[in-house]
Amino acid sequence: MRRRWLGAFGGVAAAELVGVAFGLTAVQWLAKPLLAPLLLGYLYSARRRVDPVAVGLVFATAGDVALLVPGRRAFLVGMGCFLVTQLAFLTAFVRHRRPPVPAVVAYLALWAVANALLWGALGPLRVPVLGYSLALSLMAAAAAGVSRRAALGGALFLGSDLLIGLGAAGVAVPGQGLLVMATYSAALLLITTAWAHRPTDGPSSTAAAPAVPIVHPSR
Repeated sequence: MRRRWLGAFGGVAAAELVGVAFGLTAVQWLAKPLLAPLLLGYLYSARRRVDPVAVGLVFATAGDVALLVPGRRAFLVGMGCFLVTQLAFLTAFVRHRRPPVPAVVAYLALWAVANALLWGALGPLRVPVLGYSLALSLMAAAAAGVSRRAALGGALFLGSDLLIGLGAAGVAVPGQGLLVMATYSAALLLITTAWAHRPTDGPSSTAAAPAVPIVHPSR
């Protein structure tokens, strides 16, 4: 049954990418809101419980729907939904294992540099993006303490939203829409499957394995 959830996710993700590539709005409205719920089904079939990662997937669904609607208000609603997603993931990961210090330092440095470079171009989005990207960066750092797969998922999530932030700041990136959705879909998949098969449920103070901003309506 779990493979069926993943198979369905793969099909829907492919449809979403086709919709983005060819500007098929109807296809995007049909596919994008199904990405996180299919992974939620997979997670529940594997764990048989509702935890913060599951909550994060619920809010990711709401954020995906909000970001399909044009306009700044819908964009801010979507950012708020994804802020809850990042905080939910962060809560789960920190409870599981202490984040590796090098990852925290590296991601916070990236957060500071990215916001400094984009600050002037983001206009009224500067403060919301500052707060959201901080939560996103901390989530990515904490994911490095779960597993290598989760670490990659966290890095791809941050990369996806960094691409979005560049677009919001007026920086054009070739194939931005496809890159954003491909990295976002892969991030959700990696984080969910890593969390579903993590080795333990309890918190640990031992050192984790070595670790190997910013939102836009286009996602």
